[in-house]
Amino acid sequence: MHAPLTREDGCAAARPLLALPDRPTAIFTANDLQALGVYQAAREAGLRIPDDLSVVGFDDLPVVAWMDPPLTTVHQPLTEMAAAATELALTLGRGEEAPQVGLEIATTLTVRASTAPPKS
Repeated sequence: MHAPLTREDGCAAARPLLALPDRPTAIFTANDLQALGVYQAAREAGLRIPDDLSVVGFDDLPVVAWMDPPLTTVHQPLTEMAAAATELALTLGRGEEAPQVGLEIATTLTVRASTAPPKS
């Protein structure tokens, strides 16, 4: 399912999924803000995270460590990404050719309390 990268749209996208007769046991969102919306939709549906639903975000915003329960998320190295983008902008600004077409920067999974094995 596609949804804009906001808390409100994450909630709106999760509601119909969580209302299905055979609802998902886990939701992986495109960013942490959408995951906040999934938390809201889960609460509205009377579901407990991670007992009834696992939730995983993407970005590792500092605030998600303080959510209840703390959010499992994919950590992006934002400082490294910003440095690479700055170098590229400076290179292009000088009229030089970009040294490469793409750049891979490793991400890591930060496991917190929002995930658990599905119930049998």
